[in-house]
Amino acid sequence: MKQDQLFLTGVERHFDDNEIIVSKTDTKGRITYANDVFLRMAGYTEKQIQGQPHSIIRHPDMPRCVFALLWETIEAGREIFAYVINRSANGDHYWVLANVTPTFGDDGKIIGYHSNRRAPRREAVEQIAPLYATLREEEEKERNRKEGMARSAEKLNRLLRDAGVDYDQFIFTL
Repeated sequence: MKQDQLFLTGVERHFDDNEIIVSKTDTKGRITYANDVFLRMAGYTEKQIQGQPHSIIRHPDMPRCVFALLWETIEAGREIFAYVINRSANGDHYWVLANVTPTFGDDGKIIGYHSNRRAPRREAVEQIAPLYATLREEEEKERNRKEGMARSAEKLNRLLRDAGVDYDQFIFTL
C-alpha cells in the first residue's frame, strides 16, 4: 500500500514497559520473524506479515532521512538506536525506541537484521515528535523525494553539529 493512501486514525496505541517488540528481517528488509507483541501492536497476523517489507508499518510522519540514517548504519555493520513512530494495520500509531542490529553469518557477512523495540519515555516522544514534524516539512518542500530527504538530512546534521553531538549522543539525551 502506498504511503499516500494510508488511513490514519490519530489514535495512539501503547504497550507495557516490560514488553519488547521483536522482529527480524532479511537483508532487503522483508520480515522473517515477528513476536506476539509486534503482531498485537501492528495489528497483523503472522501469516499476513511474513515476507512483507518492514515498511508495511511505516507511519507517514516518520522522516525518511531517519530511515536513511538507520539503513546506512546497519548496512555498515553497526547498531543504531532511534525513536520511531509506526502505523498499525487499522491506522492507529505507536511510538518505540528501536535498537536495530545487523545479524552476521559464520563468514562475517550480514545475513539480516534484528530489531528490539521498547516503550519510549513520554518526555522523549514529546521532544522528538516536533523535530520529526520539522524534518518532514523539509522533505515536503522538494518535489523530488530524494532531494527532500537530502534537505531534511542536512537540517538534522546541522542541528546535531550546533548541539555538538552525534546522532547516538542526541538519542540518549532525550
